[in-house]
Amino acid sequence: MRVWFITGASRGLGRAFAEAALSRGDRVVAAARDMAPLEDLRARHPDTLACVPLDVSNRAAVHEGVDRAVAAFGRLDIVVNNAGAMLYGMVEEATETQIRAHFDVNVLGQIWVIQAVLPHLRAQGSGHILLVTTMGTGGGMASAGLYAAGKSAIDSLGQALAMEVEPFGVKVTIVQPGGYDTGLFTIGTTATMPDPAYDPLRAKLTEMWGDEAGSGPSTAAPVVMRLVDLPDPPLRLIVGSRSFDLVQQMNQARAEEYRAWEHLSRLAPG
Repeated sequence: MRVWFITGASRGLGRAFAEAALSRGDRVVAAARDMAPLEDLRARHPDTLACVPLDVSNRAAVHEGVDRAVAAFGRLDIVVNNAGAMLYGMVEEATETQIRAHFDVNVLGQIWVIQAVLPHLRAQGSGHILLVTTMGTGGGMASAGLYAAGKSAIDSLGQALAMEVEPFGVKVTIVQPGGYDTGLFTIGTTATMPDPAYDPLRAKLTEMWGDEAGSGPSTAAPVVMRLVDLPDPPLRLIVGSRSFDLVQQMNQARAEEYRAWEHLSRLAPG
């Protein structure tokens, strides 16, 4: 019976992972700003679910919340760093306040959780940290560039973190989900004030994306349940069949671009 600590657990992927873990008989500490959506889950699992109100952008609150999580069940085995938000709009349009608030949650929030859980995981000599990013960390998309930038930062951080904690028996996996219907683009979104100069691009993006909401978050949960059972888990894992194909296409396009300009790159000796 393992103990999970899941941030952003009140909805979307975090909620789906919590439900799947509880259904396996594991214990879960669900952390979120709003506890109300978790009341039904707590009623069904009163002995194996603990709920911790938490704003991941508050470093002191994160450390206090992690200490409460350890106190609830005695240890932590799987940490799912899932809390996040969307800042939708062109880079030029975003205000300083919006940008700082976005990175406080999507980047610093994940770092605060990592710093808070690591002393416990090192002491017990085991643990698995899942850093939830996105399939788009390999490149930015217009109107979601700041979101992709934050997720890309966590991707690089996770690679470094894996090297740092390996001697302590702690594993790290960067989980890269595709387009699931998590509410990220509705209740989880902060939008910029549109600049009319970008109206043609916005129209093109709307046509490109269409109206499909994506698969339900619960369809991603079996992948993560299999992932945490692996004795030697991967550093990165794309979650979603269509997403896997899209990432392969993006990687191929990037490789072709590098090759096209190889002659210019090789003019410098470094």
